Amino acid sequence: MTKDQQPQTYGGQALVEGVMFGGKDHTVAAIRRKDNSIDYFHLPKKKSDLAMKLRKIPFLRGIVALIESAGVGSRHLTFSTDRFDVEPGEEKEQDEQETSKLTMVIGVAAVGVLSFLFSKFVFTLVPVFLAVLFISIAPGETAQILLETFFKLTLLLGYLALISMTPFIRRVFQYHGAEHKVINAYERKLPLTVENIQAQSRLHYRCGSSFILFTVIVGMLIYFLVPADPLWLRLVNRILLIPVVLGVSFEVLQLTNAVRNIPVLKYLGYPGLWLQLLTTKEPTDDQVEVAILSFEKLLEVEEFGVSALEVKTKEKTNTISSPLTAQ
Repeated sequence: MTKDQQPQTYGGQALVEGVMFGGKDHTVAAIRRKDNSIDYFHLPKKKSDLAMKLRKIPFLRGIVALIESAGVGSRHLTFSTDRFDVEPGEEKEQDEQETSKLTMVIGVAAVGVLSFLFSKFVFTLVPVFLAVLFISIAPGETAQILLETFFKLTLLLGYLALISMTPFIRRVFQYHGAEHKVINAYERKLPLTVENIQAQSRLHYRCGSSFILFTVIVGMLIYFLVPADPLWLRLVNRILLIPVVLGVSFEVLQLTNAVRNIPVLKYLGYPGLWLQLLTTKEPTDDQVEVAILSFEKLLEVEEFGVSALEVKTKEKTNTISSPLTAQ
């Protein structure tokens, strides 16, 4: 099978009261408004010659994908948080905003990327200091790296378990489950009905939650290859190795997805699936309906172009918002 013959893969992201899906050339989000109507938001995927070249290079392509998804995801998330609890007509029209297109694009994308990097720095360095506190009972580089990994995993699981208890985040995790269910149904070539989708698993091998867990495991293995003493060198190594850990973890994620139908090798992706038990929840039927509308609208836009959204285009922006109501 040639590259052009390979089936298109789709990804997504849970939003506030909605779901975003991305395809080859477009991303589309659907959210449920306060009056129960459905609002759509569209962003074309920007074509950069440099990014396209980097996407073909193993280990570097993961970094590119993360940066792009952080920027695009932030803009969709901003759209959902700005509109989900506001009555239609009360929101400020996009063309009335004083912020220029360039400022908005750079600003929102930068916030997404910087937020990710900040959390990654904290998530990487805090376990080091926690492990050092126990150096008297766990001396040696091997023991310290294992203890550091234990604290990193504990912080990750504890944080996810804690935030999942809040009603707001629980609903986001339900939409996350709806997103996975839609993709699973589509990949099984099933009609996209609520009944068919609810019968699917809320877990998926390509999920970003799996990627996060793989950074913990891959990081531990890579840390065994570099000095962990003295402390200053250990901290420097952890910071410098962040891109390496991210790049290798992305390749591991791709590998586990590629072998998920092979009887023995499919278990390689199970740790990531187990983590998704925390980051996804079973969605309600109305949440699944929103996910279906988002995905179907993406398929329409991918096939017919932005005219499928039936929206007014703004001269000063490439983003397109559509206050369409579910029929």
